[in-house]
Amino acid sequence: MASSSGSRFFAGFLVVLFSGGLYANGCYLSIISFGDSIADTGNLKQLALIYDDVVFICGPPYGQNFIGQSTGRCSNGRLIIDFLAESLGLPLIPPYFNSKGSSGVGRQGVNYAVVGATALDASFIEAKWSERSVINASIKIQLAWFKQSLSSICDNGSDCRNFIGRSLILMGEIGGNDYNYPLSVGQPIDEIEPIVPLVVDAIISTINELIVMGARTLIVPGNFPLGCLPRILTIYGSDKEEYDPITGCMTKFNKFAEYHNKMLQTKLNHIRELNPNVTLIYADYYNSLMQIYRSPYEYGFTNDKILKACCGCGGPFNFNVSMLCGELCKTVCDEPDTYLSWDGIHLTEIAYKLIFKSLFQGPYTIPEFSPLCPASSQAEVGLSSYI
Repeated sequence: MASSSGSRFFAGFLVVLFSGGLYANGCYLSIISFGDSIADTGNLKQLALIYDDVVFICGPPYGQNFIGQSTGRCSNGRLIIDFLAESLGLPLIPPYFNSKGSSGVGRQGVNYAVVGATALDASFIEAKWSERSVINASIKIQLAWFKQSLSSICDNGSDCRNFIGRSLILMGEIGGNDYNYPLSVGQPIDEIEPIVPLVVDAIISTINELIVMGARTLIVPGNFPLGCLPRILTIYGSDKEEYDPITGCMTKFNKFAEYHNKMLQTKLNHIRELNPNVTLIYADYYNSLMQIYRSPYEYGFTNDKILKACCGCGGPFNFNVSMLCGELCKTVCDEPDTYLSWDGIHLTEIAYKLIFKSLFQGPYTIPEFSPLCPASSQAEVGLSSYI
């Protein structure tokens, strides 16, 4: 008995060493991230160094909270994925193109998200809206990158399946840019609405493929309230439009985001029915942010700043379509932590931190997120499978 007990202790000790001490904090060995600028921690920045036709749009003053460097994040500081990694005892998740080819890359996580990425193929967006996307990095392409990189992460099929099962899969946010591209050039919202089922299906297809590969815990975010973004308020603002009397947000754009989110949740419920051993978590980005717009003073904000961008060059919402932050405009507000919007499109570090807390330490995930292993994960790929 003493020998058996000792060997079990030794094997468990090796697991703790291998996981960087993560078992002291929860279940997940790593975070695998897909998505767009809400989650990109540097892929577009690296791709711009590789390809001449890729333009990096989040240089200084972006990333100013990271001393001495522009990280490639489209904010002044950390993103939701950064706060999530820190809460799980993991290092900040590196971009795929920053470490591709390194030995053992990604054992504690890899981020495949790219600024400007879409759920649908870029060719579809270009053909339908005559709008060139930042880069052809759809969710389908990101999944292909993930598959290609597995040989650098795990040793064989069984090891890879085990690794994927013990990873927390973050599915975006993705899909917002499928709408943002046509919205940025003034397309009517009712002409964009027909592609919502296509966007949702692209997300669902990727989720199903990841489940087949062994994914056991996936976080799937919905869209943010579009009608509260300084860019939308600037491009579409008019006396003829309907505004929420409490928040000042544009009603029809928020209803559009809710339409996407409801359709996504319906599809996720169907996946849950077919895969009872998979923990599929809907992250309610919409309401976690709307609570702040509805009650800004409760979170340290004021009505005169809640709908304005921190980094901007004029206009009622400090957003100028012809002078975007980081390009021609580098004027930054004195107190970024008193603003929700960083550049009129993306949010500030403080906003992402508040959203993170509402999601992962609050009520805005369905089902509620737990850093501990779901029962299905423990049964299939838990500690006992390593001992």
